[in-house]
Amino acid sequence: MSLDPEFVALLRCPKCRGALQQHKAPSGFACASCAVFYAVDDDLPNFLIEDAKPWPLSAPSEAR
Repeated sequence: MSLDPEFVALLRCPKCRGALQQHKAPSGFACASCAVFYAVDDDLPNFLIEDAKPWPLSAPSEAR
């Protein structure tokens, strides 16, 4: 998803109102202030707080 950088600069985290950083892989927006990631699925950003993932995203842990 390609967005105008000026528009991205206006976006804020719905949880803490901090600045968001756009990421291409995985596709979405990260908030460094509250350490959450809002994914983009099918070119639609999901800014629902309850759907946010912890950031940085960690790889699934291996079973021992």
